[in-house]
Amino acid sequence: MEAQFLEQITTPDVYITDMIQKISTLANKLIYLAALVAFQGLLIAQDITEKVEVVSVNDDSSTVDINITNPLDDQPGMYGSEMIAIKMPVAEVHASTIEEIEGGLVTAWFGGTKEGSRDVVIWLSRNTGEGWSKPLVVADGINSSNRTQQPCWNPVLFRQSTGSLILFYKVGPSPSRWWGMMKRSDDEGLTWKKPIKLPNGYVGPVRSKPIELSNRTLLCGSSLEDSGWYVQIESFIQNRYWSKSKPLNSSLDFAAIQPTLLKYPDGSIQALCRSKSGRLTECWTTNGGKKWSRMRRSQLPNPNAGADGTVLADGRALLVYNHTREGRSPLNVAISKNGKEWDAALVLENQPGEYSYPAVIQTSDGNVHITYTHNRTNIKHIVIDPSKLKLVPITQGQWPQ
Repeated sequence: MEAQFLEQITTPDVYITDMIQKISTLANKLIYLAALVAFQGLLIAQDITEKVEVVSVNDDSSTVDINITNPLDDQPGMYGSEMIAIKMPVAEVHASTIEEIEGGLVTAWFGGTKEGSRDVVIWLSRNTGEGWSKPLVVADGINSSNRTQQPCWNPVLFRQSTGSLILFYKVGPSPSRWWGMMKRSDDEGLTWKKPIKLPNGYVGPVRSKPIELSNRTLLCGSSLEDSGWYVQIESFIQNRYWSKSKPLNSSLDFAAIQPTLLKYPDGSIQALCRSKSGRLTECWTTNGGKKWSRMRRSQLPNPNAGADGTVLADGRALLVYNHTREGRSPLNVAISKNGKEWDAALVLENQPGEYSYPAVIQTSDGNVHITYTHNRTNIKHIVIDPSKLKLVPITQGQWPQ
């Protein structure tokens, strides 16, 4: 080693030439490696670009829309989904209702600064085949005689067999002090007559649509919160008179409100109610609402949130509700032939947030339309084909995995 080193010192030209060749070889290798790394980076960048596509950035919003397919949209029976408005005209919206009209659909909800604020009014939008119209105020809580305004709550749209469209809603500072209101439209919701205040002690259908009996009486699932939570059934007779049942629950048994009514082919009617017991509660009648069974808990969980349902043309009941004891996600769809045993059908939402207060109808074409609160910032509209739903039994109140 020492002899070689001395030899290199004594022959500098040979040593320098050898070093230049080695440095040149090393440089060529480094250039090749750098090119290889750059090429692989390009491939990775192209692969990422193919997987994540930024669709648009809304200048009026701080959010960025990303085109990511929602796997929930691929469930059997899911037909499509959309928001009622690109951006709502108010900060907070809640408690939607939906109804079929001639040539389309109409939906309404309450909205304002926040729930319970004096500026909360009832908004309405129509869709006759060209998309949802710009939301417009259809009812408010303004009292012109004393120049005051109270918040509005829980609209319910219902189209009678006569073709008249009724909007029921509530006005007042809180659910314990509100009163019932209604107004009517004879042109599919384009114009409305003056509002009418319901008699004291009546609020009409409190959140879910009524049932029209063969004699055209409207059977309304209602509830009061002025001295505890009580469920009552109100009847609107001949478009003129009101009557009501005794409370269906005792405060010693269940604190329950907001019943949704399901009328089965055999004539029986089931009332499924929001409750504080951790489950939906239920009552039954077999004589058109004249007498009701004692309230009991169903097998379906409930996080103290509203549910809604309808009996389909094929006789099955379809229910939209939060299948959980806490929070307002997920939002689920279940099917039953008898209102007692239920099958899991769809998961509409399963991410953190609030997805609540659904409204559901089956239209004349057989499709089912659902609207619900989407994080209090918008109302979401879902369309499903009930004939294509894949059903799995719900056992002991557990949603199947």
